[in-house]
Amino acid sequence: MPEQEPYEPEHPRGSGGRPPEGGSIAGTGMGGTMDLGASEAVTLEQAPGPDGADPRDKPRSLWSDAWHDLRRNPVFIISALVILFLIVISLWPSLIASGSPLKCDLAKAQEGSQSGHPFGFNGQGCDVYTRTVYGARTSVAVGILATLGVAILGSVLGGLAGFFGGGGDAVLSRITDIFFAIPVVLGGLVLLSVITSNTIWPVIGFIVLLGWPQISRIARGSVITAKQNDYVQAARALGASNSRLLLRHIAPNAVAPVIVVATIALGTYISLEATLSFLGVGLKPPSVSWGIDISSAAPYVRNAPHALLWPSGALAITVLAFIMLGDAVRDALDPKLR
Repeated sequence: MPEQEPYEPEHPRGSGGRPPEGGSIAGTGMGGTMDLGASEAVTLEQAPGPDGADPRDKPRSLWSDAWHDLRRNPVFIISALVILFLIVISLWPSLIASGSPLKCDLAKAQEGSQSGHPFGFNGQGCDVYTRTVYGARTSVAVGILATLGVAILGSVLGGLAGFFGGGGDAVLSRITDIFFAIPVVLGGLVLLSVITSNTIWPVIGFIVLLGWPQISRIARGSVITAKQNDYVQAARALGASNSRLLLRHIAPNAVAPVIVVATIALGTYISLEATLSFLGVGLKPPSVSWGIDISSAAPYVRNAPHALLWPSGALAITVLAFIMLGDAVRDALDPKLR
């Protein structure tokens, strides 16, 4: 019986009878072969991921994934735009207000809206619009600087206590309990009433003094959780120093809760500054502050409600914007909420 020649697949013949350029021959899984083009061969070698993503793409980190979610969150976009506007007018209030916040005319006291003075005048005859715009500078400056001080001091103390533990951790925990027992407003009335300085620094120092225990406790718990992870134990077994463990392995994975709490607390600190100024122990005239304007307009609320409405509304919008921003950041950084 004559021998059967082995089967060879037919190809469009070029010179030498070879398959067309860029093609390949793949097994069919049943003993045969099939001719594939270059693009089809690549498709078989690297199938797309479940979402159609290229498998060669690197996975996103926590921060890039959070930014990816924040850019699509309308709450974050709206609050970020409001905060950006507040920061701009805090740095350059003359962009939208041409007058002076200290220029007053008693002949126009408690008058309503006029041409060039859309918010009217307060009880001293000062332009409410100009003072509301310039008041943003004080409130935003106090909120941002106080938050930075609280975040840095609380993170350092709480992070070190959570990492090393022992007696230092126990002492810090008892100190934070003492600070938590101090009423904030009462503490401000006692401490700030004996300070005669008319700058924002005493208010910032008071907020940092009473605000760091909260961040410290958050940072301590976050560091304790992070240092128990396997990658930290592996780095320690390889001989990594304490400073390297803290800065390279623990801090990047423990800072997210601190950022969330600090962002939400920023709005609270702005409200606290206005409360202390309203009570007369925070900023004092001739400083320009929403709390001062609310305090001066309160006795004339029946005759000139506009003098109270505009600074109160600006304060409420500012605090709400920072709280909304903190909520959006929390949702983006918390994997459990995805």
